[in-house]
This record gives sequence, structure tokens and C-alpha cells, in this order.
Amino acid sequence: MTPPLDRLRALRAGGGLAAAYHEVPGLLAELLDDADPARRTADLCRAGRLLAGADPEAVLRHHPDTPALTVAITGQSTVGELVDPLTAELARHGLLLRPLLGDFGGYLRDLTDPAGLFHPAGPVHPAGPVHPAGPDLALCLLDAETVFAEVPTPWQPEDVAAAADRVLGRLAGLVAEYRQLSAGTLVLNTVPLLRTHSHQLVDHRSRARLGAVWREFNAGLLRLAEDHPSLVVIDLDPLVADGGPAYDPRLAGYAKARLSTPLLAAYAREIGHLARALRGKTRKCLVLDLDHTLWDGVLAEDGPEGVAAAGTLRGEAFGGFQRHVRQLASQGVLLAVSSKNDEAQVLETLRDHPDLVLREPDFVRINANWSDKAGNLLDIADRLGLAPDALVFADDSPAEQAQVRHGAPGVAVLPLDDEPALHPVRLLADGWFDVPRLTDEDRDRTAQYRMEGQRSRLREGSGSLAEFLAQLGVTVEVGPPSPHEYPRLAQLTQRTNQFNLTGMRLQPAEPALLADDPERLLLAVRSADRFGPNGLVGVVLGRYTEDRLLLENVWLSCRVLTRGVEQACLAALLAHAAAEGLGAVDAYYRPTVRNHRVRDFYPALGFTELAREGDQVYYRHDLTERPDAPGHIRLDLRVDRPRPSHA
Repeated sequence: MTPPLDRLRALRAGGGLAAAYHEVPGLLAELLDDADPARRTADLCRAGRLLAGADPEAVLRHHPDTPALTVAITGQSTVGELVDPLTAELARHGLLLRPLLGDFGGYLRDLTDPAGLFHPAGPVHPAGPVHPAGPDLALCLLDAETVFAEVPTPWQPEDVAAAADRVLGRLAGLVAEYRQLSAGTLVLNTVPLLRTHSHQLVDHRSRARLGAVWREFNAGLLRLAEDHPSLVVIDLDPLVADGGPAYDPRLAGYAKARLSTPLLAAYAREIGHLARALRGKTRKCLVLDLDHTLWDGVLAEDGPEGVAAAGTLRGEAFGGFQRHVRQLASQGVLLAVSSKNDEAQVLETLRDHPDLVLREPDFVRINANWSDKAGNLLDIADRLGLAPDALVFADDSPAEQAQVRHGAPGVAVLPLDDEPALHPVRLLADGWFDVPRLTDEDRDRTAQYRMEGQRSRLREGSGSLAEFLAQLGVTVEVGPPSPHEYPRLAQLTQRTNQFNLTGMRLQPAEPALLADDPERLLLAVRSADRFGPNGLVGVVLGRYTEDRLLLENVWLSCRVLTRGVEQACLAALLAHAAAEGLGAVDAYYRPTVRNHRVRDFYPALGFTELAREGDQVYYRHDLTERPDAPGHIRLDLRVDRPRPSHA
């Protein structure tokens, strides 16, 4: 088989890289199978250099559904070296990088000049701008010179403290100003303290004082993210601790590249995780093998008493892995099992074994049988109402890993091996479950899926869908979102793929801006039934024109599809438009890879087609014959703000 880098070189040389871009994630995944981290980093950078030579527009002509991100890169020093690893990290998640490079040392001007390279005129969304446009992501790379450029020579810790305070205040102003110019996410980073700075001080007391000053500066940077939803601060300390030196003195001195190549590669990986989350590609469910993955031993051969997750050195390592998994589950990651074992024996072990941290109730689905793993994973996805690309599968067997990659290609495979001490490292390496901000709904997700199991049992015991819906007792509330719901609202738009009429996604800062815009109508959809609340499950975004309401998009969680919630929302909205004296409601549908099931949503509710532009379809409802909300739903619509006057 052709090695991945050789395949990429051949595609590049033959001019076929853009046409074969769909092969790239798989090729890059092969590079990550290398056990040597230094070699992995070097190979990914080489791959990124090859991929950076592909024309993004040519890639999109061949693969129009490839998510493309415009990423602005600026900073205190030379930042161009980030492009190669960032290209590779985005590509392995199926994303396409459009880089914009700022001027050397010009980050303040790059990010705040309305007429500059990072803020060209143009819409954020096809329906029109939410507010002035900007890149999807803006990376502002800070380094020690960001502070020490303002420190006199000679200096004392107090001079550094004064400079750090000035820089922190300037950065706080930068964040606020950037929000007015761009809907995109701004990324800052903490700054490692270099030995070449700390050891210019010869006494330990002064070094300790400098260390405290520096950590206070970094803590101030991290706290900026608490007050600004569109800001992410990447903490470089864990990356330096995990991957080596923060800088190379020769590159810093001669090329003014003050962050090392390994550190930039690790940073690029973190940005890849963030970009994936902002494009709705966060995984939702971790599916675990059991034997030599969750515990030491083979259950079918050793019996429940022969497996261990405590009591021995290896057993303790498996117990540590279980604690890592449970920590993820506490933040809304769903857990499931796919194991070649007898189901009764697996359930007995999960209930009664004294070593285990994870128990049967921690899992939303347990598939223990002798069928192939790929089929089991597809079954788990189907039972949970998820697409296969919402799953991550952890298994220690290379044969099972290969079978899943071939038989269930959307599933991310976590390649464990026979060393359980490394299981947590591999579990966390790719940030599969990273989100910009955790919400209450995230923490409650496992309970929500348990309730979904109760709904499924009610459905199976009902004679018909109508009988099931009548017994379910669905209530729907449509109204303005509360400020505390903004993070969940943005997250829902980023994660919703099937019921997303245009493919639009909102950035973390946008809900607050839309809610304050008198020309816009932003509504949250909340649902509940006899088994409990579903929480915020949908979003409606509209724009008022002179005599019409334009529906810019509707999002609805797949958890509540087929219950009439979507029909109830639109029926209420059409009734509201008529009551406001509007002449019509316009809408449009743009197909994506995943939203084909809603292509007839508007026509089914009485909208008629007005025009087509490419693959985009425009619709209008004249409000003369409006649909009723489904009879089994109790509906409450609240629109606090009257439509604006355009007279």
C-alpha cells in the first residue's frame, strides 16, 4: 500500500489534489498511527505543506460541501510557520483552510482596522450580514516578547508587572473592539515564561516574584474568556509540558519566530478541535470495548472474578482510564458499549464487580454480542438517533479498529493498544468532545437519553404513531431566548445538521447581537412531555422587511423530530405574522450533505416556490390559508417585541 505522504506527493505532482481531497482525512489518520510523536508531528507538517499548495476554490469546485474556514493569523512575531500544521489539522477533520496572514508584529492593527485585510466588506451569512463581516477564526499568537518588548533594560520584576498590566489592558480593549467588527471567534493564548528571562535574575526571591507576576498575567488572559463569548484563550502550559520546548533560540533570534515548531504543531491541533466544534462536528458518544479496554482480562475466558480494574499495577491503570471516561460523561459525553461478550455476563459484571468505576447506568446503550463491531456501532448510532459521525470508538484490537474503519467509516476510531497507562492520553489527544462552552443541557444529556429510552418503550407499546403522540403529551414554548441560553442556542445551531434549512451556523457572540437587533426575530423553541423537559431544542431566525418576514433559518434538534414540534413552530409563526399585518412570510432552503430530509418542509406547510438560484430554493407563504398546529401539542408563542416600522 502506498504510504500516505507518497500518495499526497503523487496527487500534488499530478495536479489531482483538489479532486482527491475527500481522501485526505483517511491519509492523515494513517500518519497518526505512527507511535513516535516527533515523527507524527514532522509528517503532519509535511502533509500540511503539500495540502497548502491546493487551491481552496478548486477543492470546493470538486467538493462543494467541504466546510471552508477563513482563518486570520497574526501576532507579536513571525506566524507563517503555523500555516502548514494548521492546514493538516483542519484537513484531517474534513475542513478546508483559507488562511489570511497579518503583518509582522501588527496584531493590534490587523484585528481592529475596519478597512484592513481581516475585515473586508461582505456578508457573514447569505441572507445578509448579522453585523460587519470578518474571518471565521482570528488567531492572535502572543509570546514572551509581547510583554518584554515594553520592559526597560536593566529591569526588575516590578517593571515586568507594570508592562504586563499595560498589555493585559490593551488586550481587553482589543477583544471588545474586535467584537464590533467581526462575528468570528478570536483566539488568544497564554505565554510561557522562558528560562532566558527568569534566569536573568540571579536571586531566587526575584525569580519567584517574576513567576508570580507572569502567572497573574496569564490568569488575567484566561479570565478574559469568562466575559467574552466570542473569545477563546488557549493555555499553552499543558502543551509545553506535554510536547517539549516553548521556543528555539536560533529561530527566535534570526527569524523572529518565537514559538517553537513542536509548540505551534500542538497549538494547531487545539485550533483544529475548536474549528471542528464551531462547524458542528463535535462527537457526542464514546463507545467502549470492554476486554483490555475498560478492564484487564477477557471476560469470556476469565469470568467476572478474573477481570480487574484495581488491585494490580495494570488493573489500577484501567481504573484510572475509567475515571477519565467518567469525567467526560459528567460533562454530557454519552457512553455506550460494543463488546464481543455474553450480554448477561457483561451486565452482571457492570452491576456487581467491586473494581469498576463505571456501572451499567452510566451507559445509554450496551451492545454485548458476537456480531461484528462495525454493525454494532451503526446499530448504536441508530438506536440513539445519531449519525455514525457522532461516535468515537475505543478498542485495543488493531483488527477490530480496521474492521470499524472499513465498515463504519464515519466513526472516529481511538487506537488503543496493550498499554493501559496510555489509554487516557489517547482518549484526550484529539479533543473529540470539545465544545467552546459547556451548557446545562450538555451536563444533562445522559439523563435526556435515558428519558428517550422511556419514550421509545411507550412508542413500541402504542398501536399507532397518533396514539403514541396523544399519550406523550408534548408541550412547545416558542419565545425570545434568555441571556443565559445564548451559549446553548449558538451550540445547537453549530451541532444541528439534519434539521438545518440552510446550513447556517451562529458563532458564540451572535445570539446576543441578534437579540438586540430590532430588525431581527430570534426565537428559542423549548419542549417537554410526560417524561420531562427536553430543554431548548430549536431556534428560529427571521428578518423583518417592509411588509414581510423573511425566515433566514430554522434549526431543530433531531431528538424531537417526528413529534410535530417543527409544524407547531411554523404554524405559530405564520399566525403571528398575520396578526402583525404582514403581507407574507418568505423563506429559503439550501441543500447540504445532511439536510435532505427537510427539503419539502416549507411546501408541506403551504409555502409556494418563488424562484431557484443555483441549488437554493426561495418560497413564500401569503398567509391566506395557514396550517394549524398539530392537535396533540399544547403550544405557547410569545413575541415580546413588536415588528419595527419601516414607514
